[in-house]
Amino acid sequence: MLNVMQPAKRFSKWKHEWKMMKRQRSLLVMSAPAILFKLIFSYLPLIGLVIAFKSYRYDLGIFGSDWNGFNNFTFFFTSQTAWIITRNTVLYNGAFILLTTVCALLLAILLREIMGRRIQMYQTVLFLPHLLSWVVVGYIALAIFEPGKGLLHQLALSMGEQPVAWYQEPKWWPLILPLFHIWKSVGLSALIYFTGILGIHPSYYEAAQIDGASKWQLATKITIPMLMPLVVILFLVAVGGIFRADFGLFYFIPNDSSFLYSTTDVIDTYVYRSLKNISDIGMTAAVGLYQSVVGFVLVISANALVRRINRDNSMW
Repeated sequence: MLNVMQPAKRFSKWKHEWKMMKRQRSLLVMSAPAILFKLIFSYLPLIGLVIAFKSYRYDLGIFGSDWNGFNNFTFFFTSQTAWIITRNTVLYNGAFILLTTVCALLLAILLREIMGRRIQMYQTVLFLPHLLSWVVVGYIALAIFEPGKGLLHQLALSMGEQPVAWYQEPKWWPLILPLFHIWKSVGLSALIYFTGILGIHPSYYEAAQIDGASKWQLATKITIPMLMPLVVILFLVAVGGIFRADFGLFYFIPNDSSFLYSTTDVIDTYVYRSLKNISDIGMTAAVGLYQSVVGFVLVISANALVRRINRDNSMW
């Protein structure tokens, strides 16, 4: 009797799901372009992951090339470069996540304090750097740091100081790169948090002000706790990309100077130069797979940690 009922239950479930899909067909049609885009550019290319385990040859193609096991991974991980670019990628992205979150929350709270006072102008000023290409920002950096004609070079000469060779001294770039990243990206994050603040009901602030709460207490006791689910979501998304550095930032801002590779070279720039200089498709595919797997593990681990602390704030 139980075996007879199970197919009937399944059919009833499928029928219910089909009805739900028919009701939501307008949303499905609207999401179809995004689904197709994701399928074509994110999922179909996964077939090419086999290159990471092959000695790729152009004349034989992906499936005709010989298998070489984990030799591509061994070549990468036994080199000193693997440690340097992994360290740089993780430390820079970790600093970016922390600094961007703190600065964006601060700016969002300040935007709430100036509501109605040319708020649209401030939003535009904050968001504008995000729209600039890294190529353009790279030329701005060149105008500042270029030897001979750069702004800082001319400023140092005018003050009687010895100009710094910015593109030959790696020690300055762990500070320069985060500054450029924050300037370009903090505006978008601040506007996202500001939108979250607008969703907080004003009665919370009114009740706290009646009780004599200060601006600091409003921010720390109401705004930040109410924004915490949004902060956690953005944090988990950022952790998923901690092994994927912003190529434009690390390539165009240091002007691809070989003197700075010890502090500016990351996985993405290393893969690009490997493809350009030695055309080792197998090894670069192995590095890309390494990035993706570690990023996936980090997202799962970070979400599990958040779920243990506060289940309501986790993504799943």
